[in-house]
Amino acid sequence: MSAAPIVVTGATGRLGGRVAHRLAELGVAQRLVVRDPGRVPRLAGAEVAQATYADGEAVRAVLAGAGTVLMVSAAETPDRVAQHRTFVDAAAVAGVEHLVYISFYGAAPDATFTLARDHWATEEHIRASGLRSTFLRDSLYADFLPLMVGEDGVLRGPAGNGAVAAVGQDDIADAAVVVLRDPSAHAGATYDLTGPEALTLDEVATRLSAALGRSIRYHAETVPEAYASRAVYGAPDWQLDAWVSTYLAIADGSLAGVSTAIADLTGHPARSLEQVVGS
Repeated sequence: MSAAPIVVTGATGRLGGRVAHRLAELGVAQRLVVRDPGRVPRLAGAEVAQATYADGEAVRAVLAGAGTVLMVSAAETPDRVAQHRTFVDAAAVAGVEHLVYISFYGAAPDATFTLARDHWATEEHIRASGLRSTFLRDSLYADFLPLMVGEDGVLRGPAGNGAVAAVGQDDIADAAVVVLRDPSAHAGATYDLTGPEALTLDEVATRLSAALGRSIRYHAETVPEAYASRAVYGAPDWQLDAWVSTYLAIADGSLAGVSTAIADLTGHPARSLEQVVGS
């Protein structure tokens, strides 16, 4: 395994930050690549470098001499795939030994969830680059489910009676750390990271009600209702499509699969929804 520091992108975010903290606690040397160094957590054994995914020259500089790199997907924008391609190309030129990419469950060119198509395009570009890689395809974040509930206590969307095996970000971070510390053992692998069970949104609402001590119910919208209820946010069309297609992917079973990868990689079972929102 390379003696070079592990490079972690997105360390100021929820997932990248979790990974960075875990590596620091284990005494692993790391380089945190971020857009805003002023927001970086102070961690032992961590150096900080500034770059954006869209700046290929800066990325090449900060990845010089890197062995293993964790690539957390960029913020959701219309040009995210282009940013990813720039980052991957720069990583290849910089001589990165292994790229670990945080993808999405069911990534495919025709995925119901529109943003999963971005992840597929990124995976394909990584494959074409010749970089040794590992893909971590996480399901919908269980941590975000409470945030999908309106102020009126209603979880609404066109998910029908479909189910989702939402996964906790702590579990994703645990799995990522295992791969980052021994990347050669996972070269070429794709892991589906899910929660321990698939729940309908009716079941999610019931569980959240008990866990959070408030009354939450699920309302199954039609697709036109879903677009209308979200139009008040003034989001662009591509973002509205992403929001609504999240529920449509639940409805058609795209996110119902349950994997044992969390337990297989980390040695502990995936956290339940109650454990995630109660932690």
